[in-house]
Amino acid sequence: MSVAAAPEYPEEIDRAVLKVAGVVVLGAIMSILDITVVNVALPTFQKTFASGGQPVEYSTVAWTVTAYTLALATVIPLSGWAADRFGTKRLYMLAILLFTAGSALCASASSIQMLISFRVLQGLGGGMLMPLGMTILTRAAGPKRMGRLMAILGVPMLLGPILGPIIGGYLIEHASWHWIFLINVPIGVIALIYAFFVLENDNPTPSESFDFVGMLMMSPGLALFLYGISSIPSDGVGSAKVLIPAAIGVVLIVSFVFWAFKPKHPLLDLRLFKNKLLSLSVITMFLFVAAFFGGLLLVPTYFQEVRGESTFMAGLLVAAQGIGAMCTMPIGGMLADKMPIGRIVPFGLVLIIVGMFALTRITSTTSYWYILPVLFVMGLGMGGTMMPIMTSALKTLKHHDIARGTTLLNIVQQIGSSVGVAIMSTVLTDHLKSSSAASMAQRIGQLDPKVPSQAAELQKLMAQAGKQFGTGFEALAKSDAARAFADTFWVAAILCLLTVIPALMLPRKPLPVDETDDEGETAPIMIH
Repeated sequence: MSVAAAPEYPEEIDRAVLKVAGVVVLGAIMSILDITVVNVALPTFQKTFASGGQPVEYSTVAWTVTAYTLALATVIPLSGWAADRFGTKRLYMLAILLFTAGSALCASASSIQMLISFRVLQGLGGGMLMPLGMTILTRAAGPKRMGRLMAILGVPMLLGPILGPIIGGYLIEHASWHWIFLINVPIGVIALIYAFFVLENDNPTPSESFDFVGMLMMSPGLALFLYGISSIPSDGVGSAKVLIPAAIGVVLIVSFVFWAFKPKHPLLDLRLFKNKLLSLSVITMFLFVAAFFGGLLLVPTYFQEVRGESTFMAGLLVAAQGIGAMCTMPIGGMLADKMPIGRIVPFGLVLIIVGMFALTRITSTTSYWYILPVLFVMGLGMGGTMMPIMTSALKTLKHHDIARGTTLLNIVQQIGSSVGVAIMSTVLTDHLKSSSAASMAQRIGQLDPKVPSQAAELQKLMAQAGKQFGTGFEALAKSDAARAFADTFWVAAILCLLTVIPALMLPRKPLPVDETDDEGETAPIMIH
């Protein structure tokens, strides 16, 4: 190994970098799609793993999602250290292997307990794919091309929540639930072979000691906190299931914050926040993903619960948002390489805010010709916001800080989206419960007339609804439900407005790109 000057990156995106981007995008698609695809299958799991004619409790099958998310959250903090210790190529291939093996095992599960266990294995691999992929892509692109490369990575990050319900709905309707996992196996094999030949071997320098104390605080703390807030929609803010794990998680995370400045090489390097641009970008991104991804959850749910669309059709309708983002994402990435981020992000946020406020006016009969253009406009804003924010955060990091920086960003994004989803779900649930007709309709919709024990309860509730609300029960329930969605979009819109505050503080003048290390020397590259 010898040390050379910092690499000189060409201005344009060349074939070598596009090949690396292909590997990263494949991994990101598998990881992100799997989160949303499984959401669609939860009712199917209830029936498939039923015992004695009784469907599995929803709270139990929901663990197929929760277990994956918690495994994801547990392993993300380790990614930065592990990348420096073992090398990004070897670790990335291990992550693909774990995810693919986990997918194959999930498809073979014969009980809900087995499925939940295998989802943990899948999550351990999936949790490393995104931060490692960002690290690999950032190092390959260099600071001058990072915006355009991050725009490529943004495609699966955006399309995952949109295509997940479409693919999941199609596979369950036309094949079987096994295929929502089996589809990952050929993709994983291709990604593994692709990564072996395309990614360059890196020689890690295992000089850093592992922060065991930090790991014992941060990983379980993050997992417990996310578990607590993810339980809010079903159990309520004041329940022990929410408060106890969330409180323990917060204590562990706060303890880690105090600890992180003691070791020379902490598990998560909070010293990076000395970089003002990184700090502003992280705050902006946290508020943005909480507002946007929380609001994104509401749209397909509205189409299904209020408009009576199938999961597959709801996914197709939401695709208008993805089309909008695909239009502006390459432009946003190109602009992020050529002009200050403070001149790009506010304009994207304005489009999203306009869209959110427009959705506060929806009813149970609002024309799709109104809703779909609104979603398209929000997509345009999304494409010009998220990737430029992430680009600005990573652009000023020194070469050896990239792995730690991408880990930090992924944790913030994971927490932000989880908080946003919890807030929106709680507000929506509370509003639905406040309407007698809407809550009655929800209870009726959860019962299956084909199950004898539920058929009697269904008839009883239908008779009660007819007596209480008359023939207009269905219309009243849909109207009240639509109002609950509209009120929840107000919360998302206000969160988006708050995002503007740190966004306006982002630099509006060109910043010099620093490619030196802490000692003022150029970042080393490895010659093999």
